[in-house]
Amino acid sequence: MRSTRCVDGIATIVVDASGLGRSAAAQLQRELEDAVSRVDGVDEVRVALMADKVQRQIIVVGSGKGGVGKSTLTTNLAVALAREGVKVGVVDADIYGPSQPLLLGTAGQKVRAEGQTLIPTESEFGVKVLSMGQLIEPGKAIAWRGPMVGQALSQLMDADWGDTQLLIVDLPPGTGDVQLTMLQKFKPAGAVVVSTPQDLALIDATRAIDLFNQAKVPIVGLVENMAGYLCPECGAVSSPFGQGGTESASQALGVPFLGRIPLAMEIRVASDTGQPPAASDTPHGPHFAGIARQLGEFLGAAKG
Repeated sequence: MRSTRCVDGIATIVVDASGLGRSAAAQLQRELEDAVSRVDGVDEVRVALMADKVQRQIIVVGSGKGGVGKSTLTTNLAVALAREGVKVGVVDADIYGPSQPLLLGTAGQKVRAEGQTLIPTESEFGVKVLSMGQLIEPGKAIAWRGPMVGQALSQLMDADWGDTQLLIVDLPPGTGDVQLTMLQKFKPAGAVVVSTPQDLALIDATRAIDLFNQAKVPIVGLVENMAGYLCPECGAVSSPFGQGGTESASQALGVPFLGRIPLAMEIRVASDTGQPPAASDTPHGPHFAGIARQLGEFLGAAKG
């Protein structure tokens, strides 16, 4: 409560609503109006909600092509940062192929709205999420042109994120309408680029980096995914997608190399069941935690 006064039957209350989302703030206002209106001598109640603007950072996770594990990395980075106390939200900007509800275990949960404003869903891992996958029927195709996709992205980004400090945006593959809308309208603090080690994926990842450079979005670094397979039967390590290509590319491009994620059955099974490896002390959790730690350092430096 910042101040209260009552003059000629009009009660004026100024309240600090910092950290509250729009729906929570509206609920607080209704409760105050109801309580104060019952006080003798009060004919009218005026409530003013004051709040410091949340300094929210945005990180995009992108790739030049599909199938490189971008969404899985997004999920696990968010979960790893949430375990460190960061208030994180995930925006599933892959409008045509949303997967975050499955990865974060929120599939089947409908999104609420206050008027035209969406209310993000709370996952069990302390990460809020919004996705087109929560707004359409499972398996239904989205056949939208660019302007509609841009509007959908804006609605996800402009949702009631409350006290969320960081939004991690799972971009679709490529360099199309969603990427352009995100870079031009929302000005991310940085971009993480994901690639598998083979040459074809690296060529596409280079295109994604070039797009971010053109938009003057700093590159947090490159992540090499599916970087070696440990056979559960014989213990031999093979590299079906090659080895070390992403690290070499990062050196050639002059961008940081953030680390490798192995090709592991455990990661695939955990992701399909909505239990991200970063959420627990699994053998593969440290891979994601190490990358998340570097992202946290980048954000701290960017915040200044």
